[in-house]
Amino acid sequence: MKSLKLCLIAGIAAGLPMAGAVAMPDTKYCDALIGRYNDYASNLADWRRSGGWSKAAEVDAAIAHCKAGDTAAGIPTLEKTLRTMGIGLPART
Repeated sequence: MKSLKLCLIAGIAAGLPMAGAVAMPDTKYCDALIGRYNDYASNLADWRRSGGWSKAAEVDAAIAHCKAGDTAAGIPTLEKTLRTMGIGLPART
């Protein structure tokens, strides 16, 4: 019984650093998506006038989510926006 408790504690302790490591790629990916979006932002005015993405408020909200750490809410909108604009997504590393 004592060895089972030690194994459980060791397993939990070993898993804790991984939880932090998993969140970092999403945060970096979110930053990369925002960077890619901002790189092409100068072209947005012409693109929007020609019938492009018309949901700027959604993009602004997605960026705010990413910056607040809520990557699950921000990533899908940013990916969709970039795809709609015909811009390739950054590598997810």
